[in-house]
Amino acid sequence: MRKGRWETVTQAAEIPATAAEARNRVHDLLHAHPEPLDEVMLIDALLITSELVTNARRHAGGVTAFVARITGNRLEIRVEDPSPHHPANTSRNSPGDIGGYGWPMVCQLATAIDITPTSQGKAITVVLQLR
Repeated sequence: MRKGRWETVTQAAEIPATAAEARNRVHDLLHAHPEPLDEVMLIDALLITSELVTNARRHAGGVTAFVARITGNRLEIRVEDPSPHHPANTSRNSPGDIGGYGWPMVCQLATAIDITPTSQGKAITVVLQLR
């Protein structure tokens, strides 16, 4: 397997306006990878991207930075937002409850997660093993 690094780093003016835009960037990054990637992993990566950006926009004041990169056989997605608070792991009280499924799903799909305080909020970095 060819080792290398591919990335999409966005500056303030290029922060994805929507989860769909962020997914498109990750999709393009993954499809630029020289090795064929597992379809389930591709779907997981897009789902994680969507959840991170949606949660930042809905619960944390918006996205202040977005980075997606491939290093070796790992995809790293980092979303920064202005809130210092960690995502909530809400418990489902009844089958009809709406919402609260995204973060637990990200935690289950990710190879690793790091939440780091920043001077203006936090950065959530999710790593997914490419296969």
